[in-house]
Amino acid sequence: MVELQDYNSLEKPNWCPGCGDFAILGGVKKALVELGVESKDAVLVSGVGCFAKLPYWVKAYGFVGLHGRSLPVAQGVKLANSKLKVLAFGGDGDGYGEGGNHFIHACRRGVDVTYIVHNNSVFGLTTGQYSPTAEQGRRSKASPAGSLEKPVNPLALALASGATFVARVFAGDLVGMVEVMKKAIEHKGFALVDVLQPCVTYGFGMDWYKERVCALDHDSKDLKGAMEKAMDNSKLWCGVFYEEGD
Repeated sequence: MVELQDYNSLEKPNWCPGCGDFAILGGVKKALVELGVESKDAVLVSGVGCFAKLPYWVKAYGFVGLHGRSLPVAQGVKLANSKLKVLAFGGDGDGYGEGGNHFIHACRRGVDVTYIVHNNSVFGLTTGQYSPTAEQGRRSKASPAGSLEKPVNPLALALASGATFVARVFAGDLVGMVEVMKKAIEHKGFALVDVLQPCVTYGFGMDWYKERVCALDHDSKDLKGAMEKAMDNSKLWCGVFYEEGD
């Protein structure tokens, strides 16, 4: 029987106190345990950023690669050994910026990898520059006049690129996050889980998200409806937007 302690590392995370990454770390381990995945059968792949340290603190196989390049490595691992549960991790800058090209093509290829993106709209590791998902006008030390670009919509981009499982969760809702992660890991094909992750140092805190997050009430088999919801910015909708299959 798989237990949580099987995934516990002796090393302790050094993220900022209150960072949403702690919840994501706990959620990943809890999802794998509840699915009965033994630590020897799990591989965690990351790139560069605060989030990228996650494989250090999970007792499983891990690979920390280049900025924005976790998906090529993860797909290679899965192709080499299809029996493994392969989880790739990205950040909003790492995954949707530097790794944007890999993200699009991973969606359309449909390789059986779960992609969990820590999305806080800033480059937290390099002191808070705005990321591809930052709202227009976001100010930072690197952009005192505010960001000029409209933000990337990762959910709509994934759907348009052919991803067969697209979801968004909130790091402040551990129970809901774990349930969606389990579905994503079990899904046969490429699965995106975009995690709204508070950056308490350079971004928005937990309370800011709690005021805006709303549970998604939607038929996840309806692709057209999923795209409509993904484009609806009236709330931060959380849940499974689309899941292909019976």
